[in-house]
Order: sequence, then C-alpha cells, then structure tokens
Amino acid sequence: MKYLIAGKENEKTVLLLPGTCCTSELNFGKIVPLLARKYKVICVDYDGFDGKPGEFTTMTDTTRKIERYIIKRCGGRVFAAYGSSLGGSFVGLLIQRGNVHIRHGFIGSSDLDQSGKFAAKIETAIIALVIGLLLKKGTIPKWAVNVMKKKMGEEVTEKYMDFMNGFIASAGSASMKSVRNQFYSDLITPLNKHIGVEDTTVHIFYALKMGEKYRERYLEHFAAPDIREQNYGHEELLFFEPEKWFEEFEACVSEKNDKQELL
Repeated sequence: MKYLIAGKENEKTVLLLPGTCCTSELNFGKIVPLLARKYKVICVDYDGFDGKPGEFTTMTDTTRKIERYIIKRCGGRVFAAYGSSLGGSFVGLLIQRGNVHIRHGFIGSSDLDQSGKFAAKIETAIIALVIGLLLKKGTIPKWAVNVMKKKMGEEVTEKYMDFMNGFIASAGSASMKSVRNQFYSDLITPLNKHIGVEDTTVHIFYALKMGEKYRERYLEHFAAPDIREQNYGHEELLFFEPEKWFEEFEACVSEKNDKQELL
C-alpha cells in the first residue's frame, strides 16, 4: 500500500480511495490541487496497484490496512473520505466496521454490486478476459470509439479516451492476479443494509445516467444518505469537471451544512 500526502499538514484530513484497477493519480490528479489549498489530503494506492511488489488480496484485508493507517497517522479519525467507484465500497466498509471514524463519507458513482461466489467467479473471468484483451491491444477498438461518439458525442468521447488511456497504463502495471482478486473480492464482500453511524454523514454522488436502480441500492445500504443527484454518467463529474466536483464537495462539508445535519 502506498499513501501520498499533499496539502496543509495541520488542517482537516481528506482521504481519497481510487476505483477498480486505478491509481490515485489517475482518479484524483485533477482534484488534489483543489483540495490541497484547504485540507490535508491522503491518497491511497492499493497493493498490486502501487508500483511495489505484491498483489491485491481481499477487500477485507485492504480495509484493515487502511484502518491501521488512519489509527496510527490520523488518530483514528478523518474529516472526509471519498471513494471513487470501488473506493466507495471501501468507504462503506470503513463506516460499517466502526474501527475508525469518518465525519463525511462519500460514495462516488459506486455500483455496489454484490453476488454469490459462483456468479462472482464467472463475472471476474469475463472482466479479466476483456481487460486482458484491452491491455494486449493497448488501445480502445475503433468500433467501440465510433459507438461512443454516436452515443455521447465527440467531445465527451475524447475525454473518455484520455481517461481510458490512463486506465490501460494503470491496469497494465498490475498483475492479472491483482485485477482478478480486486473484482472478485469486491463482488463477494458483504456490505450491510442501512449502515448508519452517529456523527457520520454519507453523501452519495449519484450519477443519474447510471440508472434508477442505483438510487434504490444506495437507500438499501445506507441509512438516510445525502443523495446528490448529478446529470452525468459514471464519475464524469470527478473526471471531467473537477471545479464543479470541488464545489459539490464543499457544499456537503460546509460548516453551515454540518450544523444542520447534527440538529
């Protein structure tokens, strides 16, 4: 595991947890400078994706390591934790387990998919095959790019292509064992229903274009979450509109909003 620190040492701590097969630089490179003006920022790179020897093992093992770091380096508390996609599962697990305290937990476009072991093995095999072919080719197939252009337009497609090139580099630096372990473990690690902890607010950055079923899923897993509807696709606000993302983050954690939540 690797922890990258930026910003103001003595200010409130914001923990950033990246998505599947991603590094913190790929997911959060555009927002760290914005957060660092005001907060102490800690970016996490998971085992297997941190440029060091070793493999990603399980969600539970990784959660324990993050907890140990927070206890040792942050006194067991962080002001905010933002999890992008897979990272949102970690935020949920950290809150659920109750070994550290998070004042504001953010779920960033996370699908929170869960399945049994047999189905998870099949899904993981399919995903590993797709990623393996993508890494072998080193680029997105032309037919896929053309489909994206028709559905999303040229400008948005170009933004996605820039991200996907970074994703290919990020996933390509890891072993396929780490890729498979991460997908599989995320699918089979239970996330409780109606998670709620005193003095913790869960904010959902809900990308409406992902579909209505995700709203139902968020309400299933979290008690009284603050659902922030955004007319975007999966993590488009984070990846493509960093200034707007920062404004939304600040609105969630503002002192005025904080006091209202505690009433």
